[in-house]
Amino acid sequence: MQRPEAWPRPHLAVGAAAVQAGGPAPPAGAGEPTGPREPSLYTIKAVFILDNDGHRLLAKYYDDTFPSMKEQMAFEKNVFNKTSRTDSEIAFLGGMTIVYKSSIDLFLYVVGSSHENELMLMSVLTCLFESLVHVLRKNVEKHWLLENMDGAFLVLDEIVDGGVILESDPQQVIQKVNFRADDSNLTEQSVAQASKYPTERNEAAWQFSHPKEVLQSAKEQIKWSLLK
Repeated sequence: MQRPEAWPRPHLAVGAAAVQAGGPAPPAGAGEPTGPREPSLYTIKAVFILDNDGHRLLAKYYDDTFPSMKEQMAFEKNVFNKTSRTDSEIAFLGGMTIVYKSSIDLFLYVVGSSHENELMLMSVLTCLFESLVHVLRKNVEKHWLLENMDGAFLVLDEIVDGGVILESDPQQVIQKVNFRADDSNLTEQSVAQASKYPTERNEAAWQFSHPKEVLQSAKEQIKWSLLK
């Protein structure tokens, strides 16, 4: 993040000279910065995807603006009613900036505060959509989203974490998602092998502790092989 320029400090001698000359002292707060504050890292309030009836399919909220599920659902309903029949890509509602995009029977939304840069919010939305295009094999619609919900959440987690924008390049997002998926598959294989190992070990221990039964079994196998 680019460091903000240093604010000019008030010249203390000006106020002191005015007081000594009998003039009025400068007002409190004079010389303090009046420009915009340094922007926060926490720029995304929520990301959600609705179907063409306004029902939630995927949602993540990153602050306590809407702390309860009831408040979140009411907000999503208001957003859908305001945006579902317009061709615009930006809406302002309740002191928040909302960018959105539709695809077949889906509506994708990214929500920020009223002072957030619309272009920055739009870059997150574009990254989300293009990443889903890859994960859903170009079928960005309700059926395929529901079939690949785990992948969709992985994509979102690689783009935004706790309201902080991590990535806006869809190619980088897909590489990280694939890496996490591969790592998950390796973990599942390790668990399967670990669960198989005690069975094999117990079988070997049984054979060691029952030599007569093992010998008898071997004799039976030899007899049946000679009779064939």
